[in-house]
Amino acid sequence: MDMVTGNIIYLVVLLVGLVGFTLINRRPNFSQMGKALALWGVIFMTILVGVLLWNDLRGQIQPQQVVLTDQAVTVPRAADGHFYLTLEVNGTPTRFVVDTGATAIVLTRADAEAAGVDTGSLVFSGRANTANGTVETAPVRLDTLALGGSLDTGVRAVVNNGEMDESLLGMSYLSRFSRLEIADGQLLLER
Repeated sequence: MDMVTGNIIYLVVLLVGLVGFTLINRRPNFSQMGKALALWGVIFMTILVGVLLWNDLRGQIQPQQVVLTDQAVTVPRAADGHFYLTLEVNGTPTRFVVDTGATAIVLTRADAEAAGVDTGSLVFSGRANTANGTVETAPVRLDTLALGGSLDTGVRAVVNNGEMDESLLGMSYLSRFSRLEIADGQLLLER
């Protein structure tokens, strides 16, 4: 269950409780009870709209990755505490989670297919230990990998055969930068 669904369920339970409390305490005066229920309904709908719109607004308010020069990129920390970078894999924009705990660049099957990798012919001969257990991986070589003004060719990566929401940008790529700094809620990568 995601956070928005949990918040909506919480608000519905809260509204039911408030309606029940109002019905019990205002039983004799139906006019006042109707006004109180209408007021709580307006409050509930305002909070519900705020919760539903927050995720959309957060994506527009929060700054995205910024290319400072041909060799430097900054990206703000996302609300979930992670850093996300969009790189071009074989010319296809692909979103990655920056993962200093991952050894390699790890692509989801969907991201690999979008980048032109023939996933049907992959041999899943490797194994990787993850927080969710051991998964099978297949080695691939990416024709190009671009971030800002930095272009790398013939980059080694793996395709994950397990369930994974986002591709991971591991240390095999991050170590190509002479400077990797996290400060004041921002990640700076510099060549």
